[in-house]
Amino acid sequence: MPSLRLHVVPDRFAVEHQPNSTFPEDDEWVALVRAPEGLTVVRQAPPIGGFQRWAGFYGDAHGLDVPGMLASVVAPLAEAGISVFVTSTYHADLVLVPEGSLEDAVKALGDAGHTVTA
Repeated sequence: MPSLRLHVVPDRFAVEHQPNSTFPEDDEWVALVRAPEGLTVVRQAPPIGGFQRWAGFYGDAHGLDVPGMLASVVAPLAEAGISVFVTSTYHADLVLVPEGSLEDAVKALGDAGHTVTA
């Protein structure tokens, strides 16, 4: 599997499920996924609140025709027992892990041969 240069995104994120929505009421979102069961919204997490905060890894740009890019990131995290939420762009993947698992995720990705910077 490919070795990537990943960086930890400085922002923290919230992942929300809005079951009866087709579009959020505000424009403060980072990513949207519309599915039959409703809308998933990824947004920057406010500094306080009773929700799970997610930290993100983003890597160098790669083409859509390069196989194994995402698998090379999520497989070591799965082996380490770390949950992920992934959203992809045209150029790369944003892989979110629970904020409390960030240190373990950095270690798992480094052990898998990736270079991770803050």
